Amino acid sequence: MDVSPEKSRPEKSRSAVMRNISLLAVCQALGMSCLALSITITALVGDSLAPDPSLATFPLALQFVAMAAMTVPASLIMGRFGRQVGFTIGGLLGIAGGVVACLAVIGANFTLFCVGAALQGGFAAHVALYRFAAADVAGPELRSRAISLVMVGGLASAVLGPELAKWTKDLFAPVLFAGGYAAIAAMAFAGLALVQLVELPPPISRTRSDRGRALREIIRQPSLVVAVVCAMVAYGSMNLIMVSTPLAMVACAHPFETAAFVIQWHVVGMYAPSFVTGHIIERIGVLRVISIGAVLILGCILVNLTGIEVLQFWSALVLLGVGWNFMYVGATSLLTETYRPEEQARVQAFNEFMVFGTTAITALASGAVFNVLGWQAVNLAVLLPVLLATLAVIWLARQRALAVS
Repeated sequence: MDVSPEKSRPEKSRSAVMRNISLLAVCQALGMSCLALSITITALVGDSLAPDPSLATFPLALQFVAMAAMTVPASLIMGRFGRQVGFTIGGLLGIAGGVVACLAVIGANFTLFCVGAALQGGFAAHVALYRFAAADVAGPELRSRAISLVMVGGLASAVLGPELAKWTKDLFAPVLFAGGYAAIAAMAFAGLALVQLVELPPPISRTRSDRGRALREIIRQPSLVVAVVCAMVAYGSMNLIMVSTPLAMVACAHPFETAAFVIQWHVVGMYAPSFVTGHIIERIGVLRVISIGAVLILGCILVNLTGIEVLQFWSALVLLGVGWNFMYVGATSLLTETYRPEEQARVQAFNEFMVFGTTAITALASGAVFNVLGWQAVNLAVLLPVLLATLAVIWLARQRALAVS
């Protein structure tokens, strides 16, 4: 059969796009497994090493502070030198963070453990940009699906992260949990090797005259404001509750293995919907998907306030994960509508800094609020931000409706 170049080229192009998206999904899986493993054990390790119990979540908070701090340079480096260079730097930070944290746990050194956590945060800042890399390789017609499919890579972390926490718990016995950080270094190395195989577009060549609009002009767009706010609320709400969950479960006499099981299902809730989130966005619209996510997070709060049995912790964390997915993937898709190619590095840097700055604050606040005010206060603290984000989405939907009427 004679196949003309005109007919064969689109199929080959789509095949190459899907190959790159699949590789990015695997890189995302490895990176998010590192984060899931860290979330499962870091608060507990911090509690055992910290000089004061209120500092139990400080290393995890520092990890998110470093993540927020690195989002701007990571995005700008990728904009200048390309995503390949940026992801390579991120992989090296992940390897260093895992090794340093492992040595710190073995040596019972809280300060060094915080350094390792900060390096892991720098790694996580680069992992968070895989979804934008997927949008770059997919193009406008497949953008929502590509973002969603790369987020599916995080589903593997639901199994791999918490399971590795259990399997490596006694690897350096009698020192507990040091093996988990050795596993983080190994997975970061695997991701570093794999990302070299991804065919990523080169950085956009531009002069001073084609840098696009000023950032202050771009961020005045209502769609961008709502996208950033919803991403901040999604990640901040999820983080505030999730970080304290292992502490709350152990305080309620549930064993560590059960807490790891609940975190595992939470991560399933975070990433399993990504198989369909992109399709749902295309079918019912991005603003409706974000709103559904907000309602699910409100459901999580309600369930957590009903009791402290394993069933309550489990079902609330699943609702929290699915709600986060709908809000965060939806907010990311909405954000990609607000900038031109030459503006993407600056806008993505701004968005990531705001989102992970919020994440850092909530990680630090989570342990303090839990220790001082209790588990119910942690959940109630999320209520107002989620309601405000919901109102912002409703407002934007009405503005868009008025614009087309």
